[in-house]
Amino acid sequence: MDFVYSDEQQMLRDAAIRYGGDTWSVTARTSNLGTNEQWPRQRWAEMAEMGWLMLAVPEARGGLGGSPADVMALAEGLGRNLVASPFVTNAVLVPALLADAGEAGDEVLAAIMAGTAQAAAGLIEPDAGYNAASVATVATLADGAYRLTGAKAHVEDGGDADWFVVSARTGGSAADREGISLFLVARDAPGLTVERFRSVDQHRHARLALTDVPATLVAPLDQALPTIEAAVDRAICAHLAEAVGSMEAATDATLEYLRTRQQFGVPIGSFQVLQHRAVDMTVFCEEARSITYWATLSLDHPRLERRRAVSAAKVRVGQAGLHVTRDAVQLHGGIGVCEELLVSHHLRRQMMLEFTHGTSDMHIGLFEAANRALLGQAA
Repeated sequence: MDFVYSDEQQMLRDAAIRYGGDTWSVTARTSNLGTNEQWPRQRWAEMAEMGWLMLAVPEARGGLGGSPADVMALAEGLGRNLVASPFVTNAVLVPALLADAGEAGDEVLAAIMAGTAQAAAGLIEPDAGYNAASVATVATLADGAYRLTGAKAHVEDGGDADWFVVSARTGGSAADREGISLFLVARDAPGLTVERFRSVDQHRHARLALTDVPATLVAPLDQALPTIEAAVDRAICAHLAEAVGSMEAATDATLEYLRTRQQFGVPIGSFQVLQHRAVDMTVFCEEARSITYWATLSLDHPRLERRRAVSAAKVRVGQAGLHVTRDAVQLHGGIGVCEELLVSHHLRRQMMLEFTHGTSDMHIGLFEAANRALLGQAA
Protein backbone atom coordinates (compact mmCIF):
# COMPACT_ATOMS: atom_id res chain seq x y z
CA MET A 1 0.00 0.00 0.00
CA ASP A 2 1.46 3.37 -1.07
CA PHE A 3 1.62 5.90 1.78
CA VAL A 4 3.21 8.74 -0.20
CA TYR A 5 1.39 11.79 -1.57
CA SER A 6 1.49 12.32 -5.31
CA ASP A 7 3.16 15.47 -6.62
CA GLU A 8 -0.24 17.12 -7.04
CA GLN A 9 -1.33 16.20 -3.52
CA GLN A 10 1.94 17.49 -2.08
CA MET A 11 1.42 20.78 -3.92
CA LEU A 12 -2.11 21.01 -2.52
CA ARG A 13 -0.83 20.38 1.02
CA ASP A 14 1.96 22.94 0.63
CA ALA A 15 -0.46 25.55 -0.73
CA ALA A 16 -2.72 25.09 2.29
CA ILE A 17 0.25 25.44 4.64
CA ARG A 18 1.35 28.67 2.94
CA TYR A 19 -2.18 30.05 3.03
CA GLY A 20 -2.57 29.25 6.71
CA GLY A 21 0.78 30.80 7.54
CA ASP A 22 -0.08 34.00 5.66
CA THR A 23 -3.64 34.53 6.89
CA TRP A 24 -4.15 32.49 10.09
CA SER A 25 -1.34 33.63 12.34
CA VAL A 26 -1.93 33.39 16.08
CA THR A 27 -2.33 37.17 16.18
CA ALA A 28 -5.04 37.07 13.52
CA ARG A 29 -6.83 34.22 15.30
CA THR A 30 -6.98 35.95 18.69
CA SER A 31 -7.85 39.39 17.33
CA ASN A 32 -10.50 38.41 14.78
CA LEU A 33 -12.21 35.11 15.58
CA GLY A 34 -13.97 36.31 18.70
CA THR A 35 -14.94 39.80 17.58
CA ASN A 36 -15.07 40.09 13.79
CA GLU A 37 -17.78 37.86 12.33
CA GLN A 38 -16.99 38.94 8.77
CA TRP A 39 -13.36 37.85 9.00
CA PRO A 40 -14.09 34.06 8.81
CA ARG A 41 -16.53 34.71 5.94
CA GLN A 42 -13.79 36.53 4.03
CA ARG A 43 -11.41 33.61 4.57
CA TRP A 44 -14.13 31.21 3.38
CA ALA A 45 -14.53 33.15 0.14
CA GLU A 46 -10.75 33.05 -0.38
CA MET A 47 -10.77 29.26 -0.06
CA ALA A 48 -13.54 29.11 -2.65
CA GLU A 49 -11.44 31.19 -5.05
CA MET A 50 -8.65 28.62 -4.75
CA GLY A 51 -11.09 25.83 -5.66
CA TRP A 52 -10.68 23.98 -2.35
CA LEU A 53 -14.40 23.94 -1.60
CA MET A 54 -14.99 22.04 -4.86
CA LEU A 55 -12.45 19.32 -4.10
CA ALA A 56 -14.73 16.69 -2.52
CA VAL A 57 -17.77 17.43 -4.72
CA PRO A 58 -18.23 14.91 -7.58
CA GLU A 59 -17.63 16.14 -11.11
CA ALA A 60 -21.24 15.29 -11.98
CA ARG A 61 -22.33 17.88 -9.39
CA GLY A 62 -19.99 20.58 -10.68
CA GLY A 63 -17.03 19.81 -8.41
CA LEU A 64 -13.50 18.54 -8.93
CA GLY A 65 -14.18 14.96 -7.89
CA GLY A 66 -11.09 14.72 -5.69
CA SER A 67 -10.17 11.47 -3.99
CA PRO A 68 -10.12 10.94 -0.20
CA ALA A 69 -6.31 11.19 -0.38
CA ASP A 70 -6.66 14.60 -2.06
CA VAL A 71 -8.93 15.73 0.77
CA MET A 72 -6.45 14.35 3.31
CA ALA A 73 -3.61 16.38 1.81
CA LEU A 74 -5.62 19.60 1.94
CA ALA A 75 -6.99 18.98 5.44
CA GLU A 76 -3.52 18.21 6.75
CA GLY A 77 -2.20 21.47 5.32
CA LEU A 78 -5.04 23.43 6.89
CA GLY A 79 -4.42 21.74 10.23
CA ARG A 80 -0.79 22.85 10.33
CA ASN A 81 -1.86 26.43 11.02
CA LEU A 82 -5.25 25.66 12.61
CA VAL A 83 -7.31 27.27 9.88
CA ALA A 84 -10.60 27.54 11.78
CA SER A 85 -12.83 27.27 8.74
CA PRO A 86 -15.73 24.81 8.38
CA PHE A 87 -13.93 23.00 5.54
CA VAL A 88 -14.59 19.45 6.73
CA THR A 89 -18.19 20.03 7.79
CA ASN A 90 -19.19 22.10 4.76
CA ALA A 91 -17.01 20.86 1.93
CA VAL A 92 -16.58 17.17 2.87
CA LEU A 93 -19.47 16.02 5.09
CA VAL A 94 -22.35 17.94 3.50
CA PRO A 95 -21.50 17.00 -0.13
CA ALA A 96 -21.36 13.34 0.92
CA LEU A 97 -24.74 13.63 2.66
CA LEU A 98 -26.22 15.25 -0.46
CA ALA A 99 -24.90 12.53 -2.78
CA ASP A 100 -28.43 11.50 -3.78
CA ALA A 101 -30.08 14.92 -3.54
CA GLY A 102 -31.82 16.52 -6.46
CA GLU A 103 -32.05 20.15 -7.55
CA ALA A 104 -32.30 21.45 -4.01
CA GLY A 105 -29.00 19.77 -3.18
CA ASP A 106 -27.39 21.14 -6.33
CA GLU A 107 -28.34 24.66 -5.31
CA VAL A 108 -26.73 24.30 -1.89
CA LEU A 109 -23.60 22.65 -3.27
CA ALA A 110 -23.20 25.41 -5.86
CA ALA A 111 -23.40 28.05 -3.12
CA ILE A 112 -20.85 26.19 -0.98
CA MET A 113 -18.42 25.83 -3.87
CA ALA A 114 -18.80 29.53 -4.69
CA GLY A 115 -18.10 30.48 -1.08
CA THR A 116 -21.39 32.41 -0.81
CA ALA A 117 -23.10 30.08 1.69
CA GLN A 118 -22.36 27.50 4.32
CA ALA A 119 -24.19 24.32 5.31
CA ALA A 120 -23.88 22.06 8.34
CA ALA A 121 -25.13 18.63 9.36
CA GLY A 122 -27.58 18.12 12.22
CA LEU A 123 -27.20 14.43 13.05
CA ILE A 124 -26.68 14.28 16.84
CA GLU A 125 -29.70 14.19 19.14
CA PRO A 126 -29.99 14.89 22.88
CA ASP A 127 -29.31 11.79 25.02
CA ALA A 128 -28.37 9.76 21.90
CA GLY A 129 -24.61 10.02 22.16
CA TYR A 130 -23.05 9.79 18.71
CA ASN A 131 -25.33 7.03 17.44
CA ALA A 132 -26.58 8.16 14.03
CA ALA A 133 -29.34 5.55 14.17
CA SER A 134 -30.82 7.01 17.35
CA VAL A 135 -33.15 9.57 15.81
CA ALA A 136 -36.19 10.96 17.60
CA THR A 137 -36.77 13.97 15.35
CA VAL A 138 -39.92 13.22 13.39
CA ALA A 139 -40.82 14.14 9.82
CA THR A 140 -44.50 14.29 8.91
CA LEU A 141 -45.92 14.52 5.41
CA ALA A 142 -48.93 16.75 4.84
CA ASP A 143 -50.22 18.17 1.56
CA GLY A 144 -47.12 16.89 -0.24
CA ALA A 145 -44.64 18.70 2.05
CA TYR A 146 -42.53 17.51 4.96
CA ARG A 147 -42.32 19.20 8.35
CA LEU A 148 -39.82 18.37 11.10
CA THR A 149 -40.22 18.42 14.87
CA GLY A 150 -37.41 17.58 17.25
CA ALA A 151 -33.98 18.77 18.36
CA LYS A 152 -30.31 18.44 17.42
CA ALA A 153 -27.89 18.71 20.31
CA HIS A 154 -24.72 19.63 18.45
CA VAL A 155 -24.27 20.91 14.91
CA GLU A 156 -20.56 21.20 14.20
CA ASP A 157 -19.71 24.56 12.59
CA GLY A 158 -23.40 25.33 12.46
CA GLY A 159 -23.14 28.78 14.01
CA ASP A 160 -22.79 30.48 10.62
CA ALA A 161 -24.63 27.94 8.47
CA ASP A 162 -27.21 29.12 5.96
CA TRP A 163 -28.55 25.57 5.48
CA PHE A 164 -28.81 22.47 7.65
CA VAL A 165 -28.87 18.85 6.50
CA VAL A 166 -30.96 17.17 9.19
CA SER A 167 -31.74 13.52 9.89
CA ALA A 168 -35.33 12.72 10.85
CA ARG A 169 -37.43 9.64 11.29
CA THR A 170 -40.02 8.84 8.65
CA GLY A 171 -40.65 5.31 9.89
CA GLY A 172 -39.75 2.77 12.58
CA SER A 173 -38.91 3.46 16.21
CA ALA A 174 -36.24 5.69 17.75
CA ALA A 175 -33.32 3.21 17.49
CA ASP A 176 -34.16 1.38 14.23
CA ARG A 177 -31.66 1.51 11.38
CA GLU A 178 -34.55 1.63 8.94
CA GLY A 179 -36.87 4.62 8.65
CA ILE A 180 -34.29 7.44 8.73
CA SER A 181 -34.34 10.13 6.05
CA LEU A 182 -32.33 13.29 5.33
CA PHE A 183 -33.84 16.73 4.89
CA LEU A 184 -32.59 20.15 3.90
CA VAL A 185 -33.69 23.04 6.13
CA ALA A 186 -33.07 26.74 5.54
CA ARG A 187 -31.71 28.76 8.45
CA ASP A 188 -34.62 31.23 8.23
CA ALA A 189 -37.28 28.49 8.07
CA PRO A 190 -40.29 29.19 10.33
CA GLY A 191 -40.24 27.11 13.49
CA LEU A 192 -36.44 26.68 13.52
CA THR A 193 -34.51 28.02 16.52
CA VAL A 194 -30.70 28.15 16.21
CA GLU A 195 -28.74 28.52 19.44
CA ARG A 196 -25.15 29.49 18.62
CA PHE A 197 -22.16 28.82 20.85
CA ARG A 198 -18.38 28.87 20.55
CA SER A 199 -16.17 25.97 21.65
CA VAL A 200 -12.72 26.20 23.26
CA ASP A 201 -11.04 25.90 19.83
CA GLN A 202 -12.98 28.96 18.58
CA HIS A 203 -15.18 27.05 16.13
CA ARG A 204 -18.78 28.26 16.01
CA HIS A 205 -21.33 25.51 16.62
CA ALA A 206 -25.08 25.40 17.13
CA ARG A 207 -28.02 23.58 18.68
CA LEU A 208 -31.27 23.25 16.80
CA ALA A 209 -34.86 23.18 18.03
CA LEU A 210 -37.38 22.31 15.31
CA THR A 211 -41.11 22.84 15.64
CA ASP A 212 -43.13 21.99 12.55
CA VAL A 213 -40.27 23.21 10.32
CA PRO A 214 -40.73 22.95 6.52
CA ALA A 215 -38.05 20.74 4.95
CA THR A 216 -37.04 19.18 1.64
CA LEU A 217 -36.29 15.46 1.34
CA VAL A 218 -32.75 14.98 -0.06
CA ALA A 219 -32.09 11.23 0.33
CA PRO A 220 -33.92 7.97 -0.38
CA LEU A 221 -36.93 7.78 1.91
CA ASP A 222 -36.30 5.63 5.03
CA GLN A 223 -32.88 4.52 3.74
CA ALA A 224 -30.54 7.36 4.64
CA LEU A 225 -28.49 5.70 7.42
CA PRO A 226 -25.89 4.04 5.13
CA THR A 227 -25.36 7.41 3.43
CA ILE A 228 -25.00 9.13 6.82
CA GLU A 229 -22.48 6.57 8.11
CA ALA A 230 -20.37 6.70 4.95
CA ALA A 231 -20.41 10.51 4.94
CA VAL A 232 -19.45 10.73 8.62
CA ASP A 233 -16.54 8.35 8.02
CA ARG A 234 -15.26 10.64 5.27
CA ALA A 235 -15.51 13.57 7.66
CA ILE A 236 -13.69 11.61 10.38
CA CYS A 237 -10.79 10.86 8.04
CA ALA A 238 -10.54 14.51 7.00
CA HIS A 239 -10.51 15.53 10.66
CA LEU A 240 -7.81 12.92 11.34
CA ALA A 241 -5.67 14.46 8.61
CA GLU A 242 -6.24 17.87 10.18
CA ALA A 243 -5.16 16.42 13.53
CA VAL A 244 -1.98 15.01 11.98
CA GLY A 245 -1.09 18.41 10.54
CA SER A 246 -1.80 20.05 13.89
CA MET A 247 0.26 17.66 16.00
CA GLU A 248 3.20 17.80 13.57
CA ALA A 249 3.17 21.59 13.71
CA ALA A 250 3.11 21.47 17.51
CA THR A 251 6.03 19.02 17.46
CA ASP A 252 8.06 21.23 15.10
CA ALA A 253 7.45 24.27 17.28
CA THR A 254 8.50 22.33 20.39
CA LEU A 255 11.70 21.02 18.80
CA GLU A 256 12.64 24.55 17.76
CA TYR A 257 11.98 25.77 21.31
CA LEU A 258 14.16 23.00 22.77
CA ARG A 259 16.98 24.01 20.43
CA THR A 260 16.86 27.71 21.31
CA ARG A 261 15.71 27.94 24.96
CA GLN A 262 18.72 27.95 27.28
CA GLN A 263 19.03 26.98 30.92
CA PHE A 264 22.21 26.62 32.94
CA GLY A 265 24.04 27.98 29.91
CA VAL A 266 23.01 25.22 27.48
CA PRO A 267 19.97 24.54 25.25
CA ILE A 268 17.34 22.59 27.17
CA GLY A 269 17.19 20.22 24.21
CA SER A 270 20.55 18.83 25.38
CA PHE A 271 18.85 17.34 28.46
CA GLN A 272 18.33 13.64 27.82
CA VAL A 273 14.92 13.38 29.45
CA LEU A 274 13.57 16.13 27.16
CA GLN A 275 15.16 14.43 24.16
CA HIS A 276 13.26 11.24 25.01
CA ARG A 277 9.97 13.13 25.19
CA ALA A 278 10.69 14.85 21.87
CA VAL A 279 11.37 11.47 20.27
CA ASP A 280 8.10 10.13 21.65
CA MET A 281 6.25 13.08 20.12
CA THR A 282 7.79 12.39 16.72
CA VAL A 283 6.93 8.67 16.92
CA PHE A 284 3.32 9.47 17.82
CA CYS A 285 3.10 11.76 14.79
CA GLU A 286 4.37 9.03 12.46
CA GLU A 287 1.94 6.50 13.92
CA ALA A 288 -0.94 8.93 13.47
CA ARG A 289 0.04 9.66 9.87
CA SER A 290 0.31 5.98 8.94
CA ILE A 291 -3.02 4.92 10.42
CA THR A 292 -4.74 7.97 8.90
CA TYR A 293 -3.47 6.91 5.47
CA TRP A 294 -4.84 3.40 6.08
CA ALA A 295 -8.25 4.66 7.13
CA THR A 296 -8.44 7.15 4.25
CA LEU A 297 -7.59 4.51 1.68
CA SER A 298 -10.23 2.21 3.24
CA LEU A 299 -13.14 4.61 2.71
CA ASP A 300 -14.23 2.89 -0.50
CA HIS A 301 -13.96 -0.63 0.98
CA PRO A 302 -16.96 -2.70 2.15
CA ARG A 303 -18.75 -1.30 5.21
CA LEU A 304 -17.21 -3.55 7.87
CA GLU A 305 -13.66 -3.09 6.57
CA ARG A 306 -14.21 0.66 6.43
CA ARG A 307 -15.66 0.69 9.94
CA ARG A 308 -12.72 -1.22 11.39
CA ALA A 309 -10.11 1.00 9.74
CA VAL A 310 -11.81 4.33 10.49
CA SER A 311 -12.57 3.49 14.13
CA ALA A 312 -9.03 2.19 14.74
CA ALA A 313 -7.61 5.40 13.30
CA LYS A 314 -10.02 7.57 15.27
CA VAL A 315 -8.87 5.99 18.52
CA ARG A 316 -5.14 6.05 17.82
CA VAL A 317 -5.00 9.54 16.33
CA GLY A 318 -7.09 10.88 19.22
CA GLN A 319 -4.64 9.39 21.71
CA ALA A 320 -1.61 10.60 19.78
CA GLY A 321 -2.94 14.11 19.26
CA LEU A 322 -3.64 14.67 22.94
CA HIS A 323 -0.29 13.19 23.99
CA VAL A 324 1.71 15.28 21.53
CA THR A 325 0.00 18.60 22.17
CA ARG A 326 -0.03 18.17 25.95
CA ASP A 327 3.71 17.51 25.84
CA ALA A 328 4.16 20.51 23.54
CA VAL A 329 2.49 22.76 26.11
CA GLN A 330 4.43 21.24 29.02
CA LEU A 331 7.82 21.43 27.30
CA HIS A 332 7.24 25.12 26.57
CA GLY A 333 6.78 25.71 30.28
CA GLY A 334 4.58 28.52 31.55
CA ILE A 335 4.33 30.25 28.18
CA GLY A 336 2.83 27.10 26.70
CA VAL A 337 -0.63 28.05 27.94
CA CYS A 338 -0.51 31.63 26.66
CA GLU A 339 -2.97 32.76 24.00
CA GLU A 340 -0.07 34.29 22.08
CA LEU A 341 1.56 30.89 21.53
CA LEU A 342 -0.04 28.59 18.96
CA VAL A 343 0.76 25.34 20.81
CA SER A 344 -2.01 26.06 23.32
CA HIS A 345 -4.44 26.44 20.41
CA HIS A 346 -3.26 23.11 18.98
CA LEU A 347 -4.07 21.41 22.29
CA ARG A 348 -7.57 22.88 22.37
CA ARG A 349 -8.26 21.78 18.81
CA GLN A 350 -7.05 18.25 19.56
CA MET A 351 -9.33 18.15 22.61
CA MET A 352 -12.32 19.01 20.42
CA LEU A 353 -11.35 16.59 17.64
CA GLU A 354 -11.19 13.78 20.21
CA PHE A 355 -14.95 14.19 20.77
CA THR A 356 -15.96 14.97 17.18
CA HIS A 357 -18.03 12.11 15.71
CA GLY A 358 -17.55 9.93 18.76
CA THR A 359 -15.14 9.34 21.62
CA SER A 360 -12.32 6.80 21.71
CA ASP A 361 -14.37 4.50 23.95
CA MET A 362 -17.21 4.48 21.44
CA HIS A 363 -14.90 3.72 18.51
CA ILE A 364 -13.13 0.95 20.41
CA GLY A 365 -16.52 -0.72 20.67
CA LEU A 366 -17.24 -0.15 16.97
CA PHE A 367 -13.83 -1.53 16.02
CA GLU A 368 -14.31 -4.66 18.12
CA ALA A 369 -17.79 -5.26 16.70
CA ALA A 370 -16.58 -4.86 13.10
CA ASN A 371 -13.57 -7.08 13.75
CA ARG A 372 -15.73 -9.85 15.21
CA ALA A 373 -18.08 -9.66 12.23
CA LEU A 374 -15.18 -9.85 9.77
CA LEU A 375 -13.66 -12.80 11.61
CA GLY A 376 -17.05 -14.49 11.53
CA GLN A 377 -17.26 -14.00 7.78
CA ALA A 378 -13.78 -15.44 7.32
CA ALA A 379 -14.67 -18.51 9.38
